[in-house]
Amino acid sequence: MVQQMNSGFSFAHGEGDAYWFNGTLMEVKASGEETNGVFSLIEGLLPPGYETPLHVKNNEEDMYYVLEGELIFTVGEKAFNGNPGTFIYVPRRIKHKFKVEGSLPAKVLFMFTPAGVEQFFIEMGVPASEYELPTDPVEFDMDKFVATAQKYGIEILG
Repeated sequence: MVQQMNSGFSFAHGEGDAYWFNGTLMEVKASGEETNGVFSLIEGLLPPGYETPLHVKNNEEDMYYVLEGELIFTVGEKAFNGNPGTFIYVPRRIKHKFKVEGSLPAKVLFMFTPAGVEQFFIEMGVPASEYELPTDPVEFDMDKFVATAQKYGIEILG
């Protein structure tokens, strides 16, 4: 599916590998494999009310770009409104979380540099049969979530 690493590549909507992850849809647009480990990019579709736990990534910088919806980001001690067009940068080793506000899903681009943490979403996810939010809830295993997060340098704080 992906061209040679040095030749460039492109994925249109619905062409990236997609995973259902904890009630969300994560479409991998670029993994470390395609970018020689420089960065990874995921387009996430998140249901209303979705919230990440407070966490720290020790290995990469996080960048978020809100395409649709409304979110509240907490980065360190600061809170940011994430409306369409908002960019949020989170340095490594800074605690952070976000929550989808309102009654509509949110669509967000997640960029991580260097690449690697995208494998957490792949490992914890289930291959999506459709490019939409999952309709059948999957049982959430917190012990597996925490152990897998630790494997990828993510500390779950709350």
